[in-house]
Amino acid sequence: MSIDDYTKSLYQVAAEFSLPPPHKLLSSPQLHCRTFHVLPRAAHVALTMPLLLLLLMLLLPAEPEATSSALLGISYGRVANNLPPTTSALQLLAGLGLGRVRLYDADPATLRAFANTGVELIVGVPDECLAAVSTPSGASSWVRSVIQPALPATKIAILTVGNEVLTGDNSSALSRSLLPAMQCIHDALAQLGLDKQVAVTTAHNLGVLATSYPPSSAYFRKDLLPILCPILDFHARTGSPFLVNAYPYFAYAGDSTGVDLDYALLEPGHGGVPDPSSGLHYPNMLVAQVDAVYHAIAAANRAAARAVEVRVSETGWPSAGDANETGATPQNAARYNGNVMRLVSEGKGTPLRPDGALRVYMFALFNENMKPGPSSERNYGLFKPDGTPAYELSYRLPKENTTSGAGGGGITVAGGNNGHGDGPQDAGYYSISASPKANVVSYAFRSCLLLSVVSWSMLCIDSFSVKAFTFA
Repeated sequence: MSIDDYTKSLYQVAAEFSLPPPHKLLSSPQLHCRTFHVLPRAAHVALTMPLLLLLLMLLLPAEPEATSSALLGISYGRVANNLPPTTSALQLLAGLGLGRVRLYDADPATLRAFANTGVELIVGVPDECLAAVSTPSGASSWVRSVIQPALPATKIAILTVGNEVLTGDNSSALSRSLLPAMQCIHDALAQLGLDKQVAVTTAHNLGVLATSYPPSSAYFRKDLLPILCPILDFHARTGSPFLVNAYPYFAYAGDSTGVDLDYALLEPGHGGVPDPSSGLHYPNMLVAQVDAVYHAIAAANRAAARAVEVRVSETGWPSAGDANETGATPQNAARYNGNVMRLVSEGKGTPLRPDGALRVYMFALFNENMKPGPSSERNYGLFKPDGTPAYELSYRLPKENTTSGAGGGGITVAGGNNGHGDGPQDAGYYSISASPKANVVSYAFRSCLLLSVVSWSMLCIDSFSVKAFTFA
């Protein structure tokens, strides 16, 4: 919107509401109210102050617009001894155009670093804390000392109580504490009036399923039903989502001859796989895995199935691995994560739930050099610890993400053009496009137009009797 457009808009508003045109307010030698005189200087001030505000806003540095209402997020794991500070991670998040982040603990310094950024957080309650927060007093103490002080400056939307508790190494010891901890933390939030602001859930491994293919035949392991059924009731009662860590990579690595690589990589050109029982067609493995969880929920607790949303709390593809880890290459990682971005940015649901947009957190922001297990576990990051890309992504998030309600910005590899005519970026980093600055400028114009109209209208009414101007 140019200054000419701004001026034209003022005249259009004047005509629409039968107000005196701006030039008359500024040039009339005498402006009379029925009860008092308004000097031309006042009219000048009323119309120029918003323009001065606009100039001030344009001179301020443009902050990247957080896309907290977007459907795509990323996990920010920190099991490493060589990662950059959180402030550097925030710059990378801005460059990716992502406004949702999953944290695996509630480190106070990290929570403070996200304050006033607009980034929406999933915050983890580590497995080792479950016993402590599984009592009302323990949960209340933790919420009051860790979560409440961070709010509202830090935007915490979800607390995940443990990660893959039911299928982890300490599942037998932790499983008994899982639901009590979830319930006690929810109750502690409710006591503070925060239960509508912060949801409580936990994240599951796909190993909770006894079978996942075809999706319509999926069901939970029978030994886990006594724990999962009450958890599903909790989700239905509180409105919190069922989180699942879904990795097509593991299915391909475990059976590379039986699983088509393009199907596992979510390639849009793949013909897909039909579900013979439901008649639904699955274009890629990720949506098939999500629908398998929906079917398992329905088989275990049909009432909860109507109310519980499934979200993907982790998904990714390693860019390196051991010699026996089939498919762990930077090329495949780039294809998979690029296709995840494309899939989620379309705002579509799954074949079983087409009306509900799929919500996904990619894993992960950084390679983490201290994660145990095979080499692949230390090579899931989009970035190396020094902030350089682990590989070139094959997809860019749209400049305008219509499904998010907020401008997201485009993804580009440093040194190249970002696709929006902004030229080269700083070498070695993914960078955000200019769309956030454009949004700031557009918002500034709209705000100043509104201020002008309000100020100008105030000149046209009697401050006491609310009567229109008359001109001498």
